[in-house]
Amino acid sequence: MHDLTNWLHAVFIEQFDAWVLLGFCAQGFFTMRFVVQWIASERAKRSVVPVAFWFFSLGGGSLLFIYAIHRQDPVFIAGQGLGLFIYIRNLWLIGKERLEA
Repeated sequence: MHDLTNWLHAVFIEQFDAWVLLGFCAQGFFTMRFVVQWIASERAKRSVVPVAFWFFSLGGGSLLFIYAIHRQDPVFIAGQGLGLFIYIRNLWLIGKERLEA
């Protein structure tokens, strides 16, 4: 139990700085996209992906991308970089559709 306590302290307390705070904020944005999608689907009684999902994805993904660059994690950088392209493309398509309507 003492080893676990030491590990938790080292990971969550000793390493805590502004970058870790940014990472937690980014993860919060990223999590909110699923909460928004879930609530919209429950209200519609069918699977729905609201525009807010893509904005939370873009916000959280951008912050996580910055965090990943700071941490110099190539897997995390590649994953978030690809995700950003997808989020921007979906928002672009939604905007285009609304302009045409």
